[in-house]
Amino acid sequence: MNITAAQTAIPAVTMEATDAAATEAFYAAAFGLGDKLRVRASQAPTSGFRGFVLSLVVSQPSTVDSLIGTALEAGATVVKPAKKSFWGYGGVFQAPDGVLWKIATSNKKDIGPHTREIDDIVILLGVDNVKATKQFYIDNGLTVAKSFGSKYVEFEAPAGSIKLALYGRKAAAKDAGVDPEGTGSHRFAINTTGAPYTDPDGFAWETAGA
Repeated sequence: MNITAAQTAIPAVTMEATDAAATEAFYAAAFGLGDKLRVRASQAPTSGFRGFVLSLVVSQPSTVDSLIGTALEAGATVVKPAKKSFWGYGGVFQAPDGVLWKIATSNKKDIGPHTREIDDIVILLGVDNVKATKQFYIDNGLTVAKSFGSKYVEFEAPAGSIKLALYGRKAAAKDAGVDPEGTGSHRFAINTTGAPYTDPDGFAWETAGA
């Protein structure tokens, strides 16, 4: 059976939090992603780096600052202050539920009027073996958009859906500014328009709406 892009799309992600109501309130106040971000209660133990970072890609530095600013006002903590680098401008914060968020732009200067518009949402998975996990996802119908050997892989995504990218676990943690060690549950699930499954690093894909 041929698997189409529509059957591998990611319409949303699900966070698992000890206090689901408080977590929902935080995300609504921080930047509001609507039905692309879902929350459910969980008491599953987790400690340290959970193996993933969620990234918001925006068009200019003022948008980065605005989104990080409202997240901090809502209760997030700074992990890496927003600053310029060779690739652009961005920063990392940790939400009260423990999830790491990176907000970044490839532009080092504002290119237009102030906006809080989010261009892309990207799931950055830190995996044990990039090449093996890349092949696993290819076998499950995803198409590679960018690939840099065993360092980074980005998959194609239909317009309006969440993107998926792979780093090595240590590289993902270093990019986020945290220690790579972590144990327990990811407290995170990827919602898919296709069939449910679990990847080699234990990330669950759940059928959207199930």
